Amino acid sequence: MTYLARVYITLRPDINDPQGLTVRDGLHSLGFGHVASVRAGKYLELTLAADSETQASEQVTQMCRRLLANPVIEDFRFDLLPPA
Repeated sequence: MTYLARVYITLRPDINDPQGLTVRDGLHSLGFGHVASVRAGKYLELTLAADSETQASEQVTQMCRRLLANPVIEDFRFDLLPPA
């Protein structure tokens, strides 16, 4: 079966986010001064084959731990959509 994984990778809360600060400052300069903070991250969509939802979830978790996210500074979560 084919599954779609929507993966969200973000910096851990205690890690400085210079990209987020730059975006916030840009928003302020455009008149959106009410924006208090911005955290930047990554979004990926993966289509993968697996025999079950459990197997697909385990595969995506391993992909995130081994390549997609830096476990020292990033957290990840994902939504797994079953085959249509």
